[in-house]
Amino acid sequence: MARPDKAAAVAELTDQFRNSNAAMLTEYRGLTVAQLKTLRRSLGENAQYAVVKNTLTKIAANEAGITTLDDLFNGPTAVAFITGDPVESAKGLRDFAKDNPNLVIKGGVLDGKALSADEIKKLADLESREVLLAKLAGAFKGKQTQTAQLFKALPSKLVRTVDALRAKQDEQGGAE
Repeated sequence: MARPDKAAAVAELTDQFRNSNAAMLTEYRGLTVAQLKTLRRSLGENAQYAVVKNTLTKIAANEAGITTLDDLFNGPTAVAFITGDPVESAKGLRDFAKDNPNLVIKGGVLDGKALSADEIKKLADLESREVLLAKLAGAFKGKQTQTAQLFKALPSKLVRTVDALRAKQDEQGGAE
């Protein structure tokens, strides 16, 4: 790799691997330029889809500390570098692949962990980060409401118990 243009390409790819939350590899054989353009749009704003050279990309991934993708660099390969929500991009890939069977999801990496094609499809089935956070907030709010009701119920239960004891004592006192 003595050529400066190849060294620059490897350096750029290495930076993209390091700066991405996730990277998803696909085979794009048989897709037209128009279809690739549509695919790029479907991945969302926080993803960059690039057709890459396998050898250079493999070197760049290894330099970035990612060795789990080595087996996936065969045939025509493109990489979606994702800096935002990986679920959104996984959904875009899955949906595009449903409509265009020529796109094959090979696998990827998410926060340093290797993902198979099936795991990427499972990731696509997740709800978005915002929806999951909203559900979590709702669960916390529900628990707070239950706790507040419990603390509110304790004094009133105590008062009812004391009143019941008084009434019982009055009955026993009046019976004597």
